Amino acid sequence: MKIAVMGAGAVGCYFGGMLARAGHEVVLIGRAQHVEAIRHDGLFMDTRAFRTHVPMQASTEASGVRGAKLVLCCVKSTDTEGAAAAMVPHLDRDAVVLSLQNGVDNAERLQAMLGRPVGPVVVYVATEMAGPGHVRHHGRGELVIGPSAASGDLAKLFADAGVPVQISDNVAGALWTKLILNCAYNALSAITQLPYGRLVQGEGVEEVMRDVVRECLAVAQGEGVSVPGDMWEAVQHIARTMPTQLSSTAQDLTRGKRSEIDHLNGHVLGRGAALGIATPVNRVLHTLVKLIEGRSAQGGT
Repeated sequence: MKIAVMGAGAVGCYFGGMLARAGHEVVLIGRAQHVEAIRHDGLFMDTRAFRTHVPMQASTEASGVRGAKLVLCCVKSTDTEGAAAAMVPHLDRDAVVLSLQNGVDNAERLQAMLGRPVGPVVVYVATEMAGPGHVRHHGRGELVIGPSAASGDLAKLFADAGVPVQISDNVAGALWTKLILNCAYNALSAITQLPYGRLVQGEGVEEVMRDVVRECLAVAQGEGVSVPGDMWEAVQHIARTMPTQLSSTAQDLTRGKRSEIDHLNGHVLGRGAALGIATPVNRVLHTLVKLIEGRSAQGGT
């Protein structure tokens, strides 16, 4: 199958690479530095199980999705509309589009722009781009998708590539679970530039994280979303399974890039305000990350 990955960052490269290793024709669409390296040497996958160069196609143009029967949208939440506008002239009529993005509303935003169904996917993987065309895997690597006519085939496709997939009847709840985990970890990791394992050992960090979780659960309840399981246990599980991972927000701030914080703690803040639910801890974390972003944009002044 031809598969296109729109947004070949750490998440897109990892899953695209796994699919390519399984024999699929994969094209990664991303930044020029990564595309050039991948075209020359293949994608270097530096994982916990193997280290190898995986040959595949790469492009800087959205036209790379042409002919693909499966499109994985892995761009930052801030780039969702732009990516959709770039893809829409080139998508095959019968292409299946999946959103492997942070946040809870990207699939809806893509669907509105593309005029076709888009499947939301919850991603649990610890990865980073360690250099041009070099993806480093720190842990995990599973997906959660919703039931659909294609879900069984998709689950088999990924499983055959070594990617576990769970089909959930409560994808909204699963998306909010991931959002809450991001709200608990991303900003704190970004502000401190600490990986999760060290972060959770800090004085007072557990109490801050518990406050974040309580606020997020209150907003989710206000939205009519049922968040499954023990959310605090899920938060603790992240530090145990991804101890060396720096959050994507931390990686963005290090590189002077705009983060997804508006779609994480900022989303909870905005929905809380609309519902009349106070979210003071999420507000502080959102504000601090925005201040650091602003400092970076001004050259560190």
